[in-house]
Amino acid sequence: MAELFKAKVRKVGTSFGVLIPMKVIAKERIKEGEEIEVSILKERKLEAINRLFGSIKNAKPFERDREDRLDREEYQ
Repeated sequence: MAELFKAKVRKVGTSFGVLIPMKVIAKERIKEGEEIEVSILKERKLEAINRLFGSIKNAKPFERDREDRLDREEYQ
């Protein structure tokens, strides 16, 4: 899955452009001239999506309690 990053839109000739950070280029192995897909998600829409899916800031990661599970050998 592609990494989410923030970027500023810049004027390039008569168009707009977005710079991709080098760490994303390296991670995704993007080459010059290669076609990529780009999705636009403005900050306010990202906040709405986070609210919709119940994202909690500073929440601890989920840890599963495995003590109550049966051993496979005992179960068979």
